[in-house]
Amino acid sequence: MSGKASGRRTWETVAPIFSRAKVKTKVIVTERAGHAFDVMTSAANNELKSYNGVIAVGGDGFFNEILNGFLLSRHKAPYPPSPSDIVHSDQRSGNSLFRNPNGRVTEATCQNEDHSPLLSNSVYNGTGLANFRTEDGTCNIGQDFEFPLPSEQFRFGIIPAGSTDAIVMCTTGTRDPITSALNIVLGKKVCLDIAQVVRWKTTTASDIEPYVRYAASFAGYGFYGDVIAESEKYRWMGPKRYDYAGTKVFLRHCSYEAEVAYIETESEEANPTVEKGQLFSRLRKRQGPKKSERVVCRTNCGVCNSKSDYMSKRSPCSTPYSSSGTRWLRSKGKFLSVGAAIISNRNERAPDGLVADAHLSDGFLHLLMIRDCPHALYLW
Repeated sequence: MSGKASGRRTWETVAPIFSRAKVKTKVIVTERAGHAFDVMTSAANNELKSYNGVIAVGGDGFFNEILNGFLLSRHKAPYPPSPSDIVHSDQRSGNSLFRNPNGRVTEATCQNEDHSPLLSNSVYNGTGLANFRTEDGTCNIGQDFEFPLPSEQFRFGIIPAGSTDAIVMCTTGTRDPITSALNIVLGKKVCLDIAQVVRWKTTTASDIEPYVRYAASFAGYGFYGDVIAESEKYRWMGPKRYDYAGTKVFLRHCSYEAEVAYIETESEEANPTVEKGQLFSRLRKRQGPKKSERVVCRTNCGVCNSKSDYMSKRSPCSTPYSSSGTRWLRSKGKFLSVGAAIISNRNERAPDGLVADAHLSDGFLHLLMIRDCPHALYLW
């Protein structure tokens, strides 16, 4: 049902490429929302080990469903700080943060208000739990063996059949199923950053527990979240549903009270084309680097490869949230939109994407905050 519901036809077009290359495939045609998520969560690690990877024939949302099904029960990582942690950090004069309280096992509760339009609250192992990790990162799923992540042997591929196909556009430079199929059978690869998104919930027992999702392209609150939720009502319209839902949400002009905490970094660390010492959070007169100066991220990108130099400066045992001297900045007020771009999110309507100078795997998020303002200013 991705895009114009052409996934099956798209696969039939590229299937001969896999046959000619003698690549064996097992094809699963999804029959409902959340089907791919269930397939990935229920697959035993021994079974996955017999494959070289998983290919999504669909759009960004379908790929995200597969990615979440794979990672939720297997990925081990500390949780980011909860809002209360950041408040306590301010009181302790900026101590570094990450969640690790005694390794207590927690799980996200599956209630109706958590149901995502793109991901079902699937039940697996007969427990109904959506997350089996302890907060110290240990895994309690009882799988047959541990699946190493990241894995050079197990990869993800996308053959575009969606509404925007932003991830394919950013990784291959085009939105062509045959190009993507050829890249896959030739073993081409590129690294992608993945963002962990945690909603901290208070349960009926007054415990604060995490509800985890992963994102490969963009995470949005306010306008973007409203557009996605609204557009799901009109999936029968195909890609045009985004225009219709976007116009409705824009005219509705809802703003939301929010407090955003973030770690500011000098932009030269994220992209060398930006002037030295300039900070992302400052309003710039020029709209980012000129087109002639932009570094389009591709395989063997120098910016992404230099990420290892930045990481090596940190303590060998540090977590993503525990670098020394970390100072959390905060912005509070009414926002029309708060977004974090992991990649540039190029598409046919926006060839430069939401963030023209974003990279695929440089370890940075690009924070986009738009405060409440009149319709005309927001449209600009």
